[in-house]
Amino acid sequence: MGFRVPEREDSVSQELYVDPVAQRYASAKMQSLFSPLERAKTWRDVWIALARVENAAGLPVTTEQVAALERARGEIDLDRVAAIERETRHDVMAHIHHYGEVAPEAAGIIHLGVTSCFVTDNADLVLFRKALVAVENRLLLAIHALGGFCRQQAHVPTLGLTHLQPAQLTTLGKRASLWLQDLVDAYKDLVEFRQRLPLRGLKGTTGTQATFLHLCGGDGDKVDQLESELAKELGFDRVFDLCGQTYPRIWDHKLASRLSDIAIAVNKAATDLRLLQSWGEVEEPYEKTQVGSSAMPYKRNPMRSERLCALCRHVMTLAPGLGQLAANQWMERTLDDSAQRRVQIPGIFLAVDAILIIARNVFSGLIVHDDVRMKRIDEHLPFMAAEELLMEGVSRGGDRQELHEQIRTHAWAAREAVVRGEK
Repeated sequence: MGFRVPEREDSVSQELYVDPVAQRYASAKMQSLFSPLERAKTWRDVWIALARVENAAGLPVTTEQVAALERARGEIDLDRVAAIERETRHDVMAHIHHYGEVAPEAAGIIHLGVTSCFVTDNADLVLFRKALVAVENRLLLAIHALGGFCRQQAHVPTLGLTHLQPAQLTTLGKRASLWLQDLVDAYKDLVEFRQRLPLRGLKGTTGTQATFLHLCGGDGDKVDQLESELAKELGFDRVFDLCGQTYPRIWDHKLASRLSDIAIAVNKAATDLRLLQSWGEVEEPYEKTQVGSSAMPYKRNPMRSERLCALCRHVMTLAPGLGQLAANQWMERTLDDSAQRRVQIPGIFLAVDAILIIARNVFSGLIVHDDVRMKRIDEHLPFMAAEELLMEGVSRGGDRQELHEQIRTHAWAAREAVVRGEK
């Protein structure tokens, strides 16, 4: 069964709501990772992995049944699944029944010994790890683009600002390196999180392994080996030590927090760029035919940076919600996590994907207006000398506090004169 993810609005329905992040900003690759078809394929990968390790451990699963599951892995009819789900009112059972229809030899052993969260949670973790790799790659591209700007502007002086007021000089490269440092830290933390991310593993309805202990004749070591082999089949080197019915939902909050770190770093950079463009010192890239305003033809707005800030704020709102979800799971599990996770976790990945696509574009094409930069420096350069004068006065034996007060008095008087338009 073929499946194509619509890339932009000309290929989607005009009569139904479409997620604007997916429609306008996120990549087709990230959309496909969280598509219904990819999710169904990943569920089947988890069931195949389960059958393989059960067969290898001598449980009642034959080599022929494993082969049947493998052959039918791609035979997925989501319309048929939906029809079954309308009858069963259970999404996992609908997929099990459909898989059995296309692999009848194995129908009786699909999902042997496990619960719904075995397939949904393990598959989610597989998908999350793939999505994290995609985010890491996009983040590296954005880092590379910004790093080039930092090197190019490393020695170019600019007016530093504290409290958004003129302070000492810095360089454009130094300022941009603050943004870069945050992104690099976010990248390192994201990689470390992905490497630590465990698989849910082979645990039952309340997080125990009673079912598999029974299937393995009471041999606990065999159960542990079975779980270890399952993790290897799915590409993980560790599993959660303890679970309820689900893996600990606090890990969803951890995931969202690491992705939010990227949004925080990009939002800082985009906000600074919006301010710099308002002064005319640095601009984001723009197209020759780009329109800034329908009413004011002369305007050149920082539209990309504004879009970045909007998407970053959206991402930053999601982690607290997933924290609330984790905090309000009752006992071994309640189902009020399901709808929220289906909406928010794919949503945060798509939004971060979009953020990094736009950020790379902005960082790759930043425009520096040197005349404006130098004019702003010249306007405030006499005041920049204040700290040098203070240090020189102290080195000649002056009292630091007395000198500070004298310079402050004269500097403020000079500033008021400048504000009045006096030279």
